[in-house]
Amino acid sequence: MLGDVRGGDDSVVDGGERGSADQRRTSGGTRGGGGRDAPRGPGVPVRRNYGLTADELYFRLLGDEPRWGYFDQPPLTPLLAKAASMLFADTVWGIRLAALLCGVAVVVLAALVAAELGGGRRAQVLASAAAGTSVTVLVAAHFLLTNSPDLVAWCAVALFALRALLRGDGRWWLAAGATCGAATYAKYVILLLPLTLLVALLLVGPRRELRSRWLWAGAGLMLVISAPNLVYQAVNGWPQLVMARSLAEGDWADRLLSPLEVAFLIGPAVAPILVAGLAGLLRRPEWHPARALAAAYLAGTVLVLAVAPSGIDYTEGYLVPLMAAGCVVADRWFAQSRTRWPAAVAVMSVFALLQVVMILPVAPERMFARFPMTSLTTETIGWQRLAGQVADAYAALPADERSRAVVLTRNFGEAGALNWMRAEHPLPQVYSGHNELYTWGPPPDTADVVITVAADDDRLGRDFRECTAVARIDNGHGLDTREQGRSISVCRGPRAPWAELWPGYRLVGPY
Repeated sequence: MLGDVRGGDDSVVDGGERGSADQRRTSGGTRGGGGRDAPRGPGVPVRRNYGLTADELYFRLLGDEPRWGYFDQPPLTPLLAKAASMLFADTVWGIRLAALLCGVAVVVLAALVAAELGGGRRAQVLASAAAGTSVTVLVAAHFLLTNSPDLVAWCAVALFALRALLRGDGRWWLAAGATCGAATYAKYVILLLPLTLLVALLLVGPRRELRSRWLWAGAGLMLVISAPNLVYQAVNGWPQLVMARSLAEGDWADRLLSPLEVAFLIGPAVAPILVAGLAGLLRRPEWHPARALAAAYLAGTVLVLAVAPSGIDYTEGYLVPLMAAGCVVADRWFAQSRTRWPAAVAVMSVFALLQVVMILPVAPERMFARFPMTSLTTETIGWQRLAGQVADAYAALPADERSRAVVLTRNFGEAGALNWMRAEHPLPQVYSGHNELYTWGPPPDTADVVITVAADDDRLGRDFRECTAVARIDNGHGLDTREQGRSISVCRGPRAPWAELWPGYRLVGPY
């Protein structure tokens, strides 16, 4: 969905055995995946409405294991979540503060792009307002996603490229290269921007930039800064490519719907302004040196639709700079009539209000549950009840079985939620085979009592001598989530050592 890639059918992928039982501890703190202790934060999840999304819960969990990279993503966003937990005691607003700051940065950068293209104060304010109320920025500024810092980087690189092209000062390519290199620690898709810019410079010019030593110095700087990240991928067999294959799903229907999705990402009221910005960059004489930015967007869109038809949101980083250019064009058109500006402000305000209500968790939880609009907000509902149901299953175990029990979840959202709520709901260690958590290893062989969450019943029947469903997951609102109605079971007597069973629980793909 928005801001980040999700949805699609989960796929189970066979994998080799990783980790061994004797390398993991069997007591202590909670983990979402493997056996080492994770510190418990003093805070507890929000009690009123909503909680964190599955991705946010996952980032918080990964943050307890700082690395140069993870199976399904670079390290920056988990580190931001971990830093927030240390500063703000694992509160929802604390985890999301970094996202809010990223959103503010994007709003400022939109105004700077408009100013660089010759827009006056009114055009800059319009660019800031249009960016800040777009669906893309609303999502990235509210939920801590990999898109949150990634969107900042796209806007900054676009600004630096414009300065290099319009001012004729190649030194700005160094800033663009450094920003791209740093942004790879948030999301690898940032590499699409320099790649398509080079193609655009070759196709539409100015080709003299391709001979600039500053341009290639910036490219070298990008590679140097991103090197540890890329080395991690190479040493670990390029796991991001495995993830990319699981996400690259789609068909011609996705390609045909892509214009509508772009309009939704930026907002229906702002979509015409974006089109005006794209046309202006391609046609206006004063912007002629910067037309490569528009051509890069077109090239990036074609490339994404060819490789991943359902991944048009990978191009959302291009949209804010193009929209800012459109605000310069729109400002001049609005100024030609006294009635145009008031009408434009009224229309944009109405759509902005609708987008906030539809996209963000601002309505009471029960009201949203009756009219669910987005998967991200839906994900934030029900974790508290899930943790309570799993804790009840654990508490019902005989005392001698509790010391040998573990929890096994199907996906990282469930694992992250149980870890997040450990302070309120005492639980044994939590394991999952989803993405990075699979590499953290299986439960120890001493764990012969397993509380499973949303696991495949057929597999449980094959792997254990006894399995009993003790509850059905219920988020309290009847919302159609990945967990709703699935079983919480207590299984006993694994039929083989965990090292042999573990590959069967591997899951590769989004939440």
